[in-house]
Amino acid sequence: MPDDRGQALSLREKRVGILYASIAVVFFSTSPVFVRWASGFSPFVVTCVRMLIGSATVFLMSLFRAKDRTAERRRIALKEWPRFAVWGLVTALHFGLYIASLGLTTVAHSLALVYTSPVWVSILGWVVLKEPLPRRKWAAIGLTVAGMVILSGFEAFWTARMLLGDLLALGSAIAFGVYSVVGRAQRSRYSLYAYAGTVYGAAGLWLFPAAVATFRPPEQLVLPALSVLMLGVFPLGIGHTLYNAALRRAHSTLVNVIATQEVTMGVLLSWWLLGEAPSASSLLGALFMLLGVVWVVV
Repeated sequence: MPDDRGQALSLREKRVGILYASIAVVFFSTSPVFVRWASGFSPFVVTCVRMLIGSATVFLMSLFRAKDRTAERRRIALKEWPRFAVWGLVTALHFGLYIASLGLTTVAHSLALVYTSPVWVSILGWVVLKEPLPRRKWAAIGLTVAGMVILSGFEAFWTARMLLGDLLALGSAIAFGVYSVVGRAQRSRYSLYAYAGTVYGAAGLWLFPAAVATFRPPEQLVLPALSVLMLGVFPLGIGHTLYNAALRRAHSTLVNVIATQEVTMGVLLSWWLLGEAPSASSLLGALFMLLGVVWVVV
């Protein structure tokens, strides 16, 4: 009986993790549009302010937790700051490289390359966390990645600018893999809000000097400023915190593969709001990715 109860709780936790990851995707998918609208600022300014606003959002959210939930209110000890500095640097690299890539290449290219991250999550989770990875999940990941390749609709001839943007997106994918594995590895050591809020804040501090050095007020201030605010509150403060919550309840590969649907929703939103129409290969790629996600979840 205790074993059955434990299995039932484990299954329930997994389902909650899947739900959190699915909701997170909805918030993630707004990111490319807000980044484009915030392009009056440098990538360093956008990423830095976004991370600091995200950190503040998480700590404000933590205030609404029940007062007797002391674990949720535990502060990070001073001796633990060095490791958070490293995790913040990884987080800054992921978000900074992603935002920079969107200024150089298309939304479809950037998102598709960033979400090669399931490969890195799988390898890192397998090697670092010793998490098993059945053959069928490797096949499902392969199908999802194949969908991303189709979705990206790579042109026969790249410009140097687009190639640089693609390379930045690939670097963001590797950092995202590390970010995901660290988030799952620390689930039992730190509360969700303390971990997420501190990591976001540390990432913002890493980027602060570069943000100050590259700050130039845009000609039209209102839309870029509001877009940066929205980036901090919704895709990051709410979306990525839900993503970290999902990592605490389900396998990191499963959560990350679900998160790849940001590509599908991000491309559709960019078509609607930015006029970047997806090609036939983009639609076919989205179908492949959906099949891969369903295969992993089932």
